[in-house]
Amino acid sequence: MSTAVQHARRSAAPALSGPTFVRVLSSERIKLFSLLSTRILLLCSVVLMVGFSALQAWGFGQVSQAQRSGAVTNPREAIDVSALLPQLPVAGVSFSQLILGSLAVLIISAEFTSGMSRATFAAVPKRWPVLTAKAVYAVLVGFVLTYVGAFLGGLAAQPILGNYSLHLDMASWDVQRIMLLSAAYVAAVALMGLSLGALLRNSAGAIVTLVAALFVLPIIFQLIPNDFFKEARKYLPTNAANAMMEAGSDNPLNTAYLEPWQGTLVIAAYVVVLLFAAFTTLKQRDV
Repeated sequence: MSTAVQHARRSAAPALSGPTFVRVLSSERIKLFSLLSTRILLLCSVVLMVGFSALQAWGFGQVSQAQRSGAVTNPREAIDVSALLPQLPVAGVSFSQLILGSLAVLIISAEFTSGMSRATFAAVPKRWPVLTAKAVYAVLVGFVLTYVGAFLGGLAAQPILGNYSLHLDMASWDVQRIMLLSAAYVAAVALMGLSLGALLRNSAGAIVTLVAALFVLPIIFQLIPNDFFKEARKYLPTNAANAMMEAGSDNPLNTAYLEPWQGTLVIAAYVVVLLFAAFTTLKQRDV
């Protein structure tokens, strides 16, 4: 009888051993949101988006007032403020993506820097659930925080615009389209940052690489007077994102960018390739 019981216990042990993916998700949630530095970075991201939206609303108001008063006499210098208003809520996305992308890098690179990765992967030997759970939170935080920051920025800009007889309809399709696409792009940047952190295992190196890809390379490619670089810069993440932002728009697309669907595919390709490389190296390399 005792032999049968022992055999049953041994048979059930593999099914019960090891953490489930839900438990890994819970563990990563605790590690992410229990840190004060994480909460400060998230708050800074929202504050930046609200602040830049308010600042740009004031700038649009000043331009509109100057044009109505006749201060701008050259038609070439005139700006169609009403056409630019839908982009106002996402005025701070350029800085928000840097904060959230860097945070995504730290989510994984800090584990290797502090040595916590040994305990983490000892508890989860398969390793892929850990990176998958981190990717889930990177996407959720990047998307939700960007959308919320843009929405609050739009609300903060409305009274400022009202002083200049301008109106921003937050429920309009143009505004919602840009907000949703911007949130999706920042989520993609967060995944790229997470992948770079897993690949390089060094916070400074991964953040510098991400910043170079998003901000430095577009400038370098634009300064080089060569047809190859002129064509190649269309496929850089930032320019591909600019093309993606035109999806669902009735406005003619800038010829300096790809088609919207092409830009979307380029961003998706960056994410898929980097994530695949991160999963592969995480599985093969020692911790």
